[in-house]
Amino acid sequence: MKAVKAYAAQSAESPLAPWHLDRREPGAEDVEIEILFCGVCHSDIHTARNEWRGTVYPAVPGHEIVGKVTRVGDSVTRFKAGDTVGVGCFVDSCGHCSNCNDYLEQYCENGHTQTYNSLSQDKKSITLGGYSTHIVVRERFVLNVSDKLPLANVAPLLCAGITTYSPIKHWNVKKGDKLAVLGLGGLGHMAVKIASSMGAEVTVLSRSKSKEKDAKRLGATHFKITSDPEVMKSLAASFNFIIDTVSADHDYNEYLALLRSNGVMILLGAPPNPADVSAFQLIGGRRSLVGSLVGGTKETQEMLDYCAEHNITSDIELINIDQINEAYERTLKGDVHYRFVIDMKSLK
Repeated sequence: MKAVKAYAAQSAESPLAPWHLDRREPGAEDVEIEILFCGVCHSDIHTARNEWRGTVYPAVPGHEIVGKVTRVGDSVTRFKAGDTVGVGCFVDSCGHCSNCNDYLEQYCENGHTQTYNSLSQDKKSITLGGYSTHIVVRERFVLNVSDKLPLANVAPLLCAGITTYSPIKHWNVKKGDKLAVLGLGGLGHMAVKIASSMGAEVTVLSRSKSKEKDAKRLGATHFKITSDPEVMKSLAASFNFIIDTVSADHDYNEYLALLRSNGVMILLGAPPNPADVSAFQLIGGRRSLVGSLVGGTKETQEMLDYCAEHNITSDIELINIDQINEAYERTLKGDVHYRFVIDMKSLK
């Protein structure tokens, strides 16, 4: 075992604070990584504060990881010491179900292992995430990262990037499609960048006029205020796709009405309460209401390669680890454009 420095939550009420954890020695199929940067996802806050229930303490969040390989196991063939790599939202799966065989490990039929606060495949230990100096991960779940891009800005691609790239690719968004992005936050700003890079005509739907300038800078063609009933009325049957990134309770029916016939509304946000959906909003235009969860290892590598080729990264604010509790509070207030990323050398 190797003792490494970390930041952990010891309870739902306590702030994150310095801690030490033990990482396993690399096995034959393992890659040991020195973490350089780790993005801060809203899921980190939910977990640290036990808002989704089931948090096991001490909890070490962090699943947007970029770092350098320090050691590899004897059976590892894709990586060597010194390589720049990434780790996303999960670090293991059963490896043999139909979804794992199709590199859709995020939908593992036997339960994948998330990067933190998740039961390992040995069914004994709980994972501890990227708010730490090192991590050890099975080779299959380690991704190649291009050194062409600023690595701090790459880190959020491992969650926010793949969460938006995966549905855009799966539902075959293409040049000329009219796509709306609901919510311009960590997920939304990546959806705008990726969809516009693929030639879609992107409209940002927001309640805040203050985000219009940023929406256009990120690649949106249009910006519409959803709190204006006349604007919403004018947008009826306008879009082929809507990517909904909002995790607060809201009326899906209001936005389903903005889809054309055969349009698809893709849920990426996870509101706390079940939603009422009118059947007539779906059957009246053969519309679809669907959801999507990150991407598998193969698709995540494809996304990283695509972003390197098209010079796409996340807009970030770089912080030191001792600013993490302040960053959580600012995230809850929406005071971040558009992702906090921790410079992990501040922990060493």
